[in-house]
Amino acid sequence: MKRLLFVLLVAVVAVVGVIGGRWWIYVTNTSDPLDEVGIELNSRMPEPLRKWGCAKLKANFHDRLPPYGCAAIGSTDWE
Repeated sequence: MKRLLFVLLVAVVAVVGVIGGRWWIYVTNTSDPLDEVGIELNSRMPEPLRKWGCAKLKANFHDRLPPYGCAAIGSTDWE
């Protein structure tokens, strides 16, 4: 039983690490703010992480249209 729990814990940590790492790469080192996978990950992050991600994207791409989840409601401007 302990071994099964350990394997499940390692699997969950690995999945969170891969998804979190992909999101981190998108918001900090992207060359394109309209990367589909990055937009989807960022839009599904918890509110504080999503807002931080949008702020990082805005700092790098302030002169471009914001990706889904980073636009002000009813507008094409950044939040």
